[in-house]
Amino acid sequence: MKASKMLLGTLKEAPNEAIIDSHILLIRAGMIRKLVAGVYNFLPLGLKVLHKIENIIREEMDASGAQEILSSAIQPKELWELSKRWEKYGPELIRFKDRHDREFCLGPTHEEIFTDLIKNEVKSYKMLPLNIYQIQTKYRDELRPRFGLMRGREFIMKDAYSFDKDDAGLEISYRQMYETYQRIFDRLQIHYKVVLADTGSIGGSESHQFMALSEVGESNIFYCDACHYAADEEKAESKVDHYKENEPEQPIQEVETKNKKTIEEVSQYLHVSSKDVVKTMIYKTPEEFVAVLVRGDKEVNPIQVCNALNIAEHELQLATNQEIQTLGSVEGFVGPVDLNIKILVDQEVALMKNIIVGANQADYHLINVNFNRDFKGEVGCFRKCQDGDACPICGQPLKSQRGIEVGQIFKLRTKYSESMGCTFLNEEGKSIPMVMGCYGIGVTRTLAAIVEQYHDEHGIIWPIHLAPYQVVIIPINYAEEAQQQLADECYALLKQHHVEVILDDRNSKAGFKFKDWDLIGIPLQIIVGKKASEGIVEFKQRKTQNKEELSLQQVVEKILNCI
Repeated sequence: MKASKMLLGTLKEAPNEAIIDSHILLIRAGMIRKLVAGVYNFLPLGLKVLHKIENIIREEMDASGAQEILSSAIQPKELWELSKRWEKYGPELIRFKDRHDREFCLGPTHEEIFTDLIKNEVKSYKMLPLNIYQIQTKYRDELRPRFGLMRGREFIMKDAYSFDKDDAGLEISYRQMYETYQRIFDRLQIHYKVVLADTGSIGGSESHQFMALSEVGESNIFYCDACHYAADEEKAESKVDHYKENEPEQPIQEVETKNKKTIEEVSQYLHVSSKDVVKTMIYKTPEEFVAVLVRGDKEVNPIQVCNALNIAEHELQLATNQEIQTLGSVEGFVGPVDLNIKILVDQEVALMKNIIVGANQADYHLINVNFNRDFKGEVGCFRKCQDGDACPICGQPLKSQRGIEVGQIFKLRTKYSESMGCTFLNEEGKSIPMVMGCYGIGVTRTLAAIVEQYHDEHGIIWPIHLAPYQVVIIPINYAEEAQQQLADECYALLKQHHVEVILDDRNSKAGFKFKDWDLIGIPLQIIVGKKASEGIVEFKQRKTQNKEELSLQQVVEKILNCI
């Protein structure tokens, strides 16, 4: 490709809204352009990279035995009502009506569509197991789309669904997809960890996420080097700390704590550790108010609370100060004693003796409060993990790292097949629901994650098999006859060897060209300059910035070895 014929939209600066490196560089390198918040157009260079990522995914999915289809992005309300997700999914679901007043949504995910499709196509056990997938655009009305391709209203996903006769078959399909995903992300050269994950709005009995490691990741993952336990922050648990478990119970007392509302203020005023004070958080759901108790040095895990209450994440909200007052308490001094609402008690709090809690009246706390004696509640794990917490498997300290979710797999089992009537006749002629798995990869997010892991102060550093082009030939002065002749000859030779190559024939200054191609991230660069008349070029590797002088034949051989 000749650079003079290309749509090269490189920019010196990115928009102010671009904060993270991938967003900044993809815009500056002319890979993407914003249409509206959370919606982007792909320019030619960006689309070439996207297609290469998709091709790797396709190759591995096809090799696993999965079959590709393409389903509709428009989905009827009736299917979502069958799965009971029309209301539960929340405001992220983009709903609309046609001219006949029939309701639809733009698909954020495709469980209903795939289940309905297979329900009508597969009738017998002889047609199972089956795994079908697609690579298609998804839509979610994100409250705060941000970070470019990381969190958008429109994005490309690969989603696959397996259908099996029984749980044993699902285990085989799930393991097969797990290993397929490992091959995909290995080929994409992403540095990642596989972690246990919450099933969220998709549902199911078990899930794993594939997390690209990055400081700009929206998720925190916890892992143990000793036993290889790993989970995302929503799913992660730690071994219960038996702090103050064996103290003798003391009589409850009310103490004045004037204007002391925070855990830090109360613990300092009473000369105790923050671990001795228990925070009581009041939440509201569509049905009720709920109090959640965790130790003062811990934070509430809202996902675990939602799971305990069997509600969607968007249905859980913090109560306002006014709502807290209607419950007979006071903001900053809330406690569980005589609080007449449902109470969820973290395991560590349930074990502690003589805790300190709010007295439900201004400027007062209660000390020596004990679970079961002074208040009741449902016990569970409602705390977030923290660095250094004990691993739930082996007890060694957990470590944390930020990550970008690029893939997730689920054991759906019969969640959708039962509610939607996706059944088959087994060997005995009995109609039973198919056992399903679900497997997703965020294709556009994966592209952004690769840029987060592969860049420097000059621009993007694409792995050679993902780069929009593998080689760029940069004549210092293409108008100079010797340089033009050698550059053209080099270009023709590389094209003969099916190398993806650009010839920068633009009438621009050399420094401008160098900056452009370093920004775009073409892995291999051939610089044609003063020694063109001698048949000598300069070979530069983008990643290392190393340069060496080579003959035309030598540089072609070098490039063929690199790719």
